[in-house]
Amino acid sequence: MYDLPMLICAVLAFVPALMLHEVAHGFAAYKLGDPTAKRAGRLSLNPVKHIDPFGTVILPICLMAMGMPVFGYAKPVPYNPAYFENPRKGDMAVSLAGPLANLLQAVAGAAIAAALWFTLPIPQLAAYDLFYYAYFVFLPTFVMTNLCLLFFNIIPIPPLDGSSVLLFFLPTKYLPQYYKVQQYALPILLLVLVLVPAIFPSINLVGWYMDVTAGNLFNLLYSWM
Repeated sequence: MYDLPMLICAVLAFVPALMLHEVAHGFAAYKLGDPTAKRAGRLSLNPVKHIDPFGTVILPICLMAMGMPVFGYAKPVPYNPAYFENPRKGDMAVSLAGPLANLLQAVAGAAIAAALWFTLPIPQLAAYDLFYYAYFVFLPTFVMTNLCLLFFNIIPIPPLDGSSVLLFFLPTKYLPQYYKVQQYALPILLLVLVLVPAIFPSINLVGWYMDVTAGNLFNLLYSWM
């Protein structure tokens, strides 16, 4: 059973983390000369522009109902590498802009929490429910959500952003095979993420990976507390 205020905090953390991730992709492409995302209205800070009905709504709700770790994705921002002076470098820059946006959001969230900790009477203010949930639930959730998106997306397998690094070093002759695999990569990845923990509860490689990466960086960002 999910506590309603905590669920609200989770949604409020999840939406901007996903939205700014996608906007960063589009903005990076725009700065490299590609107007595709701008023409599609995807440089907007309106969350509705970035919602994917399945990835942003249905999938997280289903995972929540099954008591599984909740994750999701926004509607991918369209871009055309043909506009880039160097398509391979441009593709990698656009792909990594999303995780970088999540890193900056995580650092900003932790910095705000630290600034408030040293300037406000936190123990006294924590007696008020609104402040308690904003400070002790929303901010840590926002930081951790962004760190999880960062480290999950830099895994170098398609269709995740980290695969652009793999693509950068892939010989040209293998590109057709890569793009064929990429077409089916998302449903396969989702099946693996959902089915493997359900069938083999003791195997949780993603959880271990997140603990080592996002968990440790979170502890470092919150080490002042």
